[in-house]
Amino acid sequence: MEFNHVPVLLYECIECLNIKEGGVYVDGTLGGGGHSLKVLERLHGTGKLIGIDQDKEALDFTKEKLKNYSNVIYVWNRHENIKQIINELGINKVDGILLDLGVSSYQLDEVSRGFSYMHDAKLDMRMNKESILSAYDVVNTYSEDELVNIFFNYGEEKYSRKIARKIIDYRKNKKIETTFELVDIIRSVVPNNNNSKGHPAKRVFQAIRIEVNKELIGLEKTLTDAVDILNSKGRLVVITFHSLEDRIVKKTFEKLQGKCTCPKDFPKCVCGNVSYGKIVNKKPILPSEEELKINSRSKSAKLRVFEKT
Repeated sequence: MEFNHVPVLLYECIECLNIKEGGVYVDGTLGGGGHSLKVLERLHGTGKLIGIDQDKEALDFTKEKLKNYSNVIYVWNRHENIKQIINELGINKVDGILLDLGVSSYQLDEVSRGFSYMHDAKLDMRMNKESILSAYDVVNTYSEDELVNIFFNYGEEKYSRKIARKIIDYRKNKKIETTFELVDIIRSVVPNNNNSKGHPAKRVFQAIRIEVNKELIGLEKTLTDAVDILNSKGRLVVITFHSLEDRIVKKTFEKLQGKCTCPKDFPKCVCGNVSYGKIVNKKPILPSEEELKINSRSKSAKLRVFEKT
């Protein structure tokens, strides 16, 4: 297995984490370990790193990659359970948390995983290969209305109804088994002049992937729990790759910052909003022109940082 993954916004993430020797840090989406390696280099053999990933292949690869570091704890789990994971490890608070919410380059490039609309493979898209629900199940068992809701809400696809109806019609004759079968169905519906916005299947594939892996469900709770287990001055660093994720992160950070919602003419605050810290960067940090040239997959990445106080 060749686990190629180019860490996005690597330098920016490491700088924003404010890593200190002896600190405890969490990489909630370990992936290929690119970010974690830099964290460990900054720790200089002290402190601790907890690496969490739901993809067992990613964990196995990164264990080998980071085998020279003895201060790493590997956890096969979802980052949604970050608070429980840290508590079960007997750790009270941590000094920094990184969440890279994107799909790894390996998952996209490994044809058998069925994530990519650029390669023909069985419909799968499971980040955790032991999960029950797959892309095959979504495409072949969901009702027309369910498909429309997924495509529109998770993919912001304006042709959601037409694509869903075409899928239902196709299913009357045979199951949709491969990525290219699905791509052909989408192409038959989406007008050619719409391709200027990227591959015609991009939004639908994104939507199905989000549904299969339940990527947005509980994201706000994950962020809130992450801030809760931070030490004072600890930072939560989050990379998003599409507007749905970024919107949730932005709104959750604003909520955690505790913006007063009382009318301006009130003599004192009565809304009860509590501040848990501050948003470090008012606007998201974007990849540099240099990084965009090296790694085209960083194009949609946005980095937001929250510091606990």
